[in-house]
Amino acid sequence: MAGLITVDDPADPRLHDYTGLTDVELRRRREPAEGLFIAEGEKVIRRAGEAGYAMRSMLLSAKWVDVMRDVIDRATAPVYVVDPALAEQVTGYHVHRGALASMQRTPLPAPADVLRTARRVVVMESVNDHTNIGAIFRSAAALGMDAVLLSPDCADPLYRRSVKVSMGAVFSVPYARLDTWPKGLEAVREAGFELLALTPGEKARPLDEVAPHRMDRVALMLGAEGPGLSDRALAAADQWVRIPMSHGVDSLNVGAAAAVAFYAVATGRPRE
Repeated sequence: MAGLITVDDPADPRLHDYTGLTDVELRRRREPAEGLFIAEGEKVIRRAGEAGYAMRSMLLSAKWVDVMRDVIDRATAPVYVVDPALAEQVTGYHVHRGALASMQRTPLPAPADVLRTARRVVVMESVNDHTNIGAIFRSAAALGMDAVLLSPDCADPLYRRSVKVSMGAVFSVPYARLDTWPKGLEAVREAGFELLALTPGEKARPLDEVAPHRMDRVALMLGAEGPGLSDRALAAADQWVRIPMSHGVDSLNVGAAAAVAFYAVATGRPRE
């Protein structure tokens, strides 16, 4: 059982994992390099632990100690209790949810390992907005997608904002990062997947017409907000598909489009 440690100095080196959380560029470099990520809020911290991530430490305000008591009692990592004002000094923002945990990253699996048992896969190209990453993972988990593959330049799913928006769904959907793009898609096709590129382009066929839920193995490709899939990615796809639109709307936010498309891809599959 971890003991509670009261800290009253924002420069205390034991709080290093939590410094400058609002500095996106710094944290994007630091966290993978140091092998950590930050889980924020009671539910997310619990889900990270349930997914097998080891805790490095926890940072709490006093009123959250009782709420997190069972987690504290199981933890072997230090639990730092701080005043909310000090937490804001350290992190750079007001920690509304009152509880943060620094978790140890685990090595990512190889794409082949992720694909081996999957039938419905999400493939993201250049999705570098952390909110969109989190929303897509949450929809993928909820709507029955089996795994996620990321192009080399996609944002980090374990960045604090992505984890928070996904409500911890990034812990429940297996994911891997392709080493090359779009050449890495060849391995997806060789694994037996039909590559469907989601695009509002006029040449794309409506999803209901393509009937992806009847295909044996499907990889649905999504591009970044705004530019969408690149010409190279579109050229690598087996088919182009689109969500039919009404009232002159030409496209949806990538997070919303992903949810609609995931439902179409996974309709009729048994839910666990």
